[in-house]
Amino acid sequence: MSNPQHIVCPHCNAVNRVAGTRLADNPTCGKCRSHLFNAQPTELNSSNFQQHIGRNDIPVLVDFWAPWCGPCKMMAPAFEQAAGQLEPYVRLAKLNTENEQGIASQFQIRSIPTLALFRNGRELARQPGAMGAEAIVRWVQSVS
Repeated sequence: MSNPQHIVCPHCNAVNRVAGTRLADNPTCGKCRSHLFNAQPTELNSSNFQQHIGRNDIPVLVDFWAPWCGPCKMMAPAFEQAAGQLEPYVRLAKLNTENEQGIASQFQIRSIPTLALFRNGRELARQPGAMGAEAIVRWVQSVS
């Protein structure tokens, strides 16, 4: 993975070029100087969704959720824990389907929580239902 990787900053949405061999070296954004990886899911919305899905060279795992969803709330800590295990080689992100109904409709999200793995703007795999951190990590590693 020595080729340069495009990584979208979770703070300012700037696209950064990082040597593949340096992803684990805690790189910072060239624009805002924040860390590109912080073991926290990135909040996505209509203004930054396409940037993160289409411009990251690493896979992006999106948790489609809603605040009223009990299983979504139960899975949130596991998803955060999985972020700590999968970064910097996978970006984890969350999209509130209540606030972003257009995106949820575009991707035909029928039940929540639903995890969808994207790479270079294309959906690679989808998994409905709540999962624990280890199950999330195993599933991502099996499909990416």
